[in-house]
Amino acid sequence: MTTAISYPNAPDLATDDYIVLGLATCFVKEDGEVYQIEVIEPIPSAALEALLKGIPTSYKLAHATTLGSVLDGDSQFLPDGFPESAQFGEEFVPRVFAAARTYKRRESAKSLIPLGTNYSEFKYSIERKRVLNAARVVTKEDNVKQHSHTHKVL
Repeated sequence: MTTAISYPNAPDLATDDYIVLGLATCFVKEDGEVYQIEVIEPIPSAALEALLKGIPTSYKLAHATTLGSVLDGDSQFLPDGFPESAQFGEEFVPRVFAAARTYKRRESAKSLIPLGTNYSEFKYSIERKRVLNAARVVTKEDNVKQHSHTHKVL
């Protein structure tokens, strides 16, 4: 076990801690147009187990690696096998720390994808598009008309 503290914001984690990173197909809406992008995101152990059972996902690829190969302080490194055009997801550093903790808690999940290997046999689907910057605008038409007796004491 490593005793060196590598991350000031995560003293319980070290550079050799296991992590799985996924390459997801997401969408961004700008000026009325929808653009497809590829995003690198950490995959927690419970989510990985569900994905390996065959649920539809926007992940094309998953790579098992260590924190040190992806993070050095606040610098982020592109994992092996990921396209240069891929970008890191929002709040990547705190999310990767949180995901790494899930693998420390559930050691058996590390055997799903061996360290240093890629997995691409997901049930890939973009039928339900993940729009990253979608804004939900609530209008008066969204209100549900309630029955007149709903709030009356009978």
